[in-house]
Amino acid sequence: MLKKITSYTFLLVGLILLNSCKKEYESIQSIDDTKIKDYISRNNITDAIEDPDKTGFYYQIKTQGTGELFNTTDSVLYSVSVKSLLNGTDYYTTPAITNLGTYVGYASSFSYATTNGSVGFALPALRKVLQTLKPGGVARILLPSYLAFGKNGATLLNVPSNENIEFTLTTYPEKSQRLLDDRRIREFLQSKGLTATKDASTGVYYSVTDAGTGTAIELTSTLKAKYTGRKLDGNVFDSSTDGTFSTTLLQVISGWEVLKNFKRVRKYDFSFRL
Repeated sequence: MLKKITSYTFLLVGLILLNSCKKEYESIQSIDDTKIKDYISRNNITDAIEDPDKTGFYYQIKTQGTGELFNTTDSVLYSVSVKSLLNGTDYYTTPAITNLGTYVGYASSFSYATTNGSVGFALPALRKVLQTLKPGGVARILLPSYLAFGKNGATLLNVPSNENIEFTLTTYPEKSQRLLDDRRIREFLQSKGLTATKDASTGVYYSVTDAGTGTAIELTSTLKAKYTGRKLDGNVFDSSTDGTFSTTLLQVISGWEVLKNFKRVRKYDFSFRL
């Protein structure tokens, strides 16, 4: 009898010890929500809005924009910035001379290329917040880690594991790429003190420094040219300056077609939409 009691006692002690070793783990959803709420409180953000579907993100409308609210069938042009909610580290910002664009109904992810590869993640919050804005509107989205880069982070951007993200969304007032590109070119010309003529049929802006002489250039004319192609930020994307480049206007980008309005040009400058 004593032997049986001793065995039962040891079994009971073992169960108590095992039970005492159990630890209650808090979910990442709960941890992230607490951090975001603390951030909102600490920074006195009184206009933060919680996702009506309670998925975990919050957003703040910085600028409403003008016109009608975006709907799912609208085309939207926008830029973004991705920062750490913890310390403000800037992980990514859309370059000033470029932009993202899609239909609002398709705006459920965010992806982009880096020099080391491409990065992307699902972002349903983007579409939801877009539909609270008008063209030209700006919003800040506070994303919990599990709705951003998750436990694996993003190595290419140096985003660590379980990082809560501040995702700023800036929409452009223009609803077409053509109109946005045109404004960018006009602003560039003004900033550089340049004067250019806009070709009505192509939208290309150009300036002629030497009109040249001889027969008119046609689309099928064979040309030898020296050229340098730069983006609006000054970075060269293509160049041939040794005089060996030969082409017809049908073989190059459509912006070159404005040359058909001139004769044999010795020096010709123009800008075109990228």
